Amino acid sequence: MTYKAFDVAKIREDFPILKREVNNKPLVYFDNAATSQTPQAVIDVIADYYGNYNANIHRGVHTLSQEATDAYEVARQKIQHHFNAQKAHEIILTSGTTHSINIVASGYATLLKAGDELLVSAMEHHSNIVPWQMLCEKTGAQLKVIPMTEQGTLDKQAYANLLSEKTQLVFVNHVSNALGTVNPIEEIIEKAHAVGAKVLIDGAQAAPHIKADVQALDVDYYVTSAHKLCGPTGVGMLYGKEDLLNALPPYQGGGEMIAEVTFEKTTYADLPHKFEAGTPNIAGGIAFGAALDYMNAIGFDAIAAYEQELLDYATTALKKIVGVQIYGEAPQKTAVLSFNVQGIHPYDVGSILDKFGIAVRTGHHCAQPIMDYYQIPGTIRASFSFYNTTEEIDRMLAALERALQMLQ
Repeated sequence: MTYKAFDVAKIREDFPILKREVNNKPLVYFDNAATSQTPQAVIDVIADYYGNYNANIHRGVHTLSQEATDAYEVARQKIQHHFNAQKAHEIILTSGTTHSINIVASGYATLLKAGDELLVSAMEHHSNIVPWQMLCEKTGAQLKVIPMTEQGTLDKQAYANLLSEKTQLVFVNHVSNALGTVNPIEEIIEKAHAVGAKVLIDGAQAAPHIKADVQALDVDYYVTSAHKLCGPTGVGMLYGKEDLLNALPPYQGGGEMIAEVTFEKTTYADLPHKFEAGTPNIAGGIAFGAALDYMNAIGFDAIAAYEQELLDYATTALKKIVGVQIYGEAPQKTAVLSFNVQGIHPYDVGSILDKFGIAVRTGHHCAQPIMDYYQIPGTIRASFSFYNTTEEIDRMLAALERALQMLQ
């Protein structure tokens, strides 16, 4: 499948869910930052696995097992090539971003000591905060916060001031899920490495929009989830440099992650299997590879350019509505609009939009520290993908005007 030109009407035909109605209205799906929709090509791959070669992997000599193993490992190679990892075994297949972060956090419980410092940005998803808090409780290390600005960017000078020889790890999202801000991770990584710290980048929100090159970034760990990339839920990726992954102890014990088991001693398998205990989400892993194939056929540069058009169009129109405040106006953003209307709770607006078939997300978006910074209970978040249209944005804005008439 190759798309010679960006044709949103043709692309929309690939997504069966976009044909459905919600509350007797055509669905407008603007909750892509929570999860993207899945094209028929990926759905077909999942059905093909269960219909034709469903078997456990790495453990059988029979044909079905070999076919499943081959497909799963080919998917790992697709992920490796997409993110430009040097080696396929630097790609650990997980249940998602949260699982990936917890593998690293658990491993560092044996590597940190009291007095060590960890830096986390004020813009993180809870998944990139809570595991590190738990790690600090176990080790006596201290968690320090890189502050944010009113514009929705990180305070780079404050970050530089926080770094020291005590800094062991730095955690920053590539893109904020609540604001859409694209963080300057190249600079963040370079400065962290200058003091000997390692860096984990949460790429869950960036991956649908930006094709990260982990070697060019020189990042130590990079994590993401397939369900943000037109893939299935329940599968994701941990990239780590080979030497760093080898230095971490296994996260879970069980089948697949062992080399030899006796009651006296167990030795562990080499990468990537050391971190892949038990039967994985085989269909999900294979479909992850298929989803990357689908998006690469369209082209990430084309996707980014089109989504920027959607963001610019929606931002300009939304600012014309009296009482609207947009949160997060960084110079570099992905297609996320987080906003409120003065005097109205975001939940009430979101509920009415749903009556018009408009799917947006309301609340703190698992980024409560951001909401605390702005002193708000949450926001209305409209997040766009390459299969959305300006006509859908017009429908959202018209529904928003109706909602305000009802609530004000």
